[in-house]
Amino acid sequence: MNVDSIWSYAPTTGHVPGQDLTGYTVESADGTIGVAEREADPAGMLHLVVDTAVWGFGRSSLVPAGTVTGIDSENRTITVACTRSEVKGAPRFETDSETLDPDYLARVAAYYRDLPRQRTATS
Repeated sequence: MNVDSIWSYAPTTGHVPGQDLTGYTVESADGTIGVAEREADPAGMLHLVVDTAVWGFGRSSLVPAGTVTGIDSENRTITVACTRSEVKGAPRFETDSETLDPDYLARVAAYYRDLPRQRTATS
């Protein structure tokens, strides 16, 4: 699997390498998605694991860094280009071992890349 822009932060997001995003609220245009449990970078594929229990479907979701449109360190908020329902519709994240599974990561990348282009952070 080739590493592409879906797995990296755009320069305009305000991301600082090494910055701990744990506990930041993850927001979309249609409301709060959840709280960042952690940021991971297996083989250069940066992503957030987001606890989405805050609004109802009670699970964690893997959200690629390329969907992030902004990081507000003062307010501890991460803004993403996708909606709550789009995160909910992403390939289900079950265990941390999936972050090392090339097939799972390929499905996640394809899903987020195929979202409407006018909203993606990597357009």
